[in-house]
Amino acid sequence: MADSLASQIITAIGGPENVRSLTHCATRLRFELADASKVDQNALEHMKGVLGAVPQSGDRFQVVIGGGVATVYENIMHLPEMANAGAASASGEGQKSNADVKAEARSKARGKVAWLDSFFEYLADSFRPILGVLLGASIIIALVNLLISLNVIPNDEASAGWVFVKAIWKGVFYFLPIMVAYNASKKLKVDPWLGGAIMAILMTPQFTSLMDAKTTTCVENAALGTKSCTANIFGIPMALSDYSGNVFVPLLMAAVLALVYHGLKKIIPESVQLVFVPFFCMIVVGALTAFIIGPIGVWVGNGLGVGLAWMNTHAPFIFAIIIPLLYPFLVPLGLHWPLNALMLMNIQTLGYDFIQGPMGVWNFACFGATAGVLFIAVRDKDKDMRQTALGALAAGLLGGVSEPSLYGIHLRYKLVYKRMLVGCGLGGVVIAVLGWLFPSVTAAGQTVHGVTTTAFAFTSLLTIPVFDQMWVYAVSIAVSFLTSFFLIITFDYRTPEQKAEVLARAAADQKAAAPAVEAKEAAPAATTATATATATKTEAPAAAAAATTVVNAPVAGHVIALDETGDPVFASRALGEGVGIQPTDSEVVAPVSGVLQTVAETGHAFGIKTDDGVEVLVHVGIDTVKMNGEGFAVKVKADERVNAGDPLVSVDFAKVKDAGYSTTTLMTVLNTAALTSVTPKTGIDVKAGDEVIDIQR
Repeated sequence: MADSLASQIITAIGGPENVRSLTHCATRLRFELADASKVDQNALEHMKGVLGAVPQSGDRFQVVIGGGVATVYENIMHLPEMANAGAASASGEGQKSNADVKAEARSKARGKVAWLDSFFEYLADSFRPILGVLLGASIIIALVNLLISLNVIPNDEASAGWVFVKAIWKGVFYFLPIMVAYNASKKLKVDPWLGGAIMAILMTPQFTSLMDAKTTTCVENAALGTKSCTANIFGIPMALSDYSGNVFVPLLMAAVLALVYHGLKKIIPESVQLVFVPFFCMIVVGALTAFIIGPIGVWVGNGLGVGLAWMNTHAPFIFAIIIPLLYPFLVPLGLHWPLNALMLMNIQTLGYDFIQGPMGVWNFACFGATAGVLFIAVRDKDKDMRQTALGALAAGLLGGVSEPSLYGIHLRYKLVYKRMLVGCGLGGVVIAVLGWLFPSVTAAGQTVHGVTTTAFAFTSLLTIPVFDQMWVYAVSIAVSFLTSFFLIITFDYRTPEQKAEVLARAAADQKAAAPAVEAKEAAPAATTATATATATKTEAPAAAAAATTVVNAPVAGHVIALDETGDPVFASRALGEGVGIQPTDSEVVAPVSGVLQTVAETGHAFGIKTDDGVEVLVHVGIDTVKMNGEGFAVKVKADERVNAGDPLVSVDFAKVKDAGYSTTTLMTVLNTAALTSVTPKTGIDVKAGDEVIDIQR
């Protein structure tokens, strides 16, 4: 049995030899594989510590881990078998995992059009590695603004101390184009230092000094408050701009650099590539960037910024409401990265951003829904959800990260969205009304209807001070948070069946714990050892009645060991100890009583959790997911309670054989590691309902 989550993931993903590259973001591991068909998605989806598994276009695959993804990634990279696995693995890139519900969300918009999928991956991987420094800088700005508003420190930009503090966070945004160029080049398999060096050309003192040259002509842009200049370079006009903080230019430059770089590597002998590939790239792409790519990137960024600014000025109500209502659907699909780029561009061109205020409304509606789920989990004594919601809420309120809430809770319980969207909409109305009645005034003296900020901020409690008209922003996010919170605790986030399951599980846990508590309370009053023994003996049957000690055969047939099934993932015990059954009947039944945590749409897999926490997986056939449900007549649905012996699915095993798949039905105890022992009974013929696994607690 695999001894770590990292080992189990690599086994289920098809082994280290199947991994071409590995990266990770805030919640997910991202794999590029040699052959995606080797992935055991079912094993990943039922793996403890994995929230979900999501196949994407080509041979890409994502595994959703949650907030602990960085630790899992590091553990994977330190596995001995990963030492030579994949180029990206060798360069230190990682991967992440996805929730079951996230897989459903992704499938609606991603994985169908390969180039579109690649485009958003390019955007995401160009920004993801620098989110940490952006968050750090935004918190510094927030703390400085708070101290100024409290008159703890003076707002004196002439002082050396103030200049130093400003440099701490200003450096992140000033040199942001170089960072983006580095990441974008790396994503396109180009020497990232080359991309950063070319972008740095436009940010040197020598280049910026061209604006002050005698032959340079400049024009002021009143709308943006910027200056556009044109220099004469060897008789050729070059449009000059301030590229600090620009993100569109490095994204365009890296794409062009990739074409030139890979083209040169095909024609230049390998023995001299180290010298001449960078040499020609710096000359060719450097010139193209200065003369063409840079001005185009500035023009595109300015155009988008001005367009959104126009909408914010002339239709602020629509803008302030539509942003919070769009984000709950953009973030799960990974489609929010272009808006993040626009926020950074607005700060660079306009001097402020107006998107982050309405975006904060959505974030706090999301966190309010999570707080409501936490309240209900505490009330209903739902330990699992309490732990999930508490971690997600902390990540949201303190870090502004919504993914743990989305993938861990919201996308799993679809009723959450109905409550949360009301909070998004109402918060959007409030920020629209108050933003119009109490407009912001920018540093340039412009009046802007709406909440603005001069920093790229992760919208958390810590970054509230970075927003102009801070009280308007605070009231708006409070409305969205409280609306979602009260709607969740009033109307719940679960279906009646899901609620009944949680209450039944909590009651069973309480019943199982009661004997020990009662015995402990009775001990001081006991006057003899006999009295204590009698009390313990009296309480024992109640505990025994709640315990699962056996798992029955789900189908009639011959029982074999997992090692004989021919499935390496099950044989590795990554999914727990269990048995394989070579079926002689078409009816597959529940091996234990409990709630169906998983019912595959294709009818090939069922996950059941008993009231005392034993998790059993029934997997009908090997690779039968590829039959897409043909020959499988499912009799149950997810979240339904079943008793041992209740029918789960009728299977046409003849059709399975004709399709070329094994009919061996596998059954494992997923949480084997949490139990004292799980002992399979193999080498026997059984009927459905006969005992095939013994369990000791």
